[in-house]
Amino acid sequence: MASITIRNLEDGLKSRLRVQAAVHGRSMEDEARDIIRSALSRQAPPAANLAETIHARFAALGGADLPIAPREPMPEPPAFD
Repeated sequence: MASITIRNLEDGLKSRLRVQAAVHGRSMEDEARDIIRSALSRQAPPAANLAETIHARFAALGGADLPIAPREPMPEPPAFD
């Protein structure tokens, strides 16, 4: 397992963590681990790709029926003689 060090943690935040850990009957480290685990488990998993992310964001707005442009034959490329 990996370990991390959190520097520059405000004294008040550390005190609140200590109190919350005591209320739950565990160490500050166990409490911090549980807080991180629960915070990260609530997040929705990322979409597989950019197209799915864009689709999910705007799907509730409905789609737009755009006319299909008529096709024409490609013009001849210019001659550089």
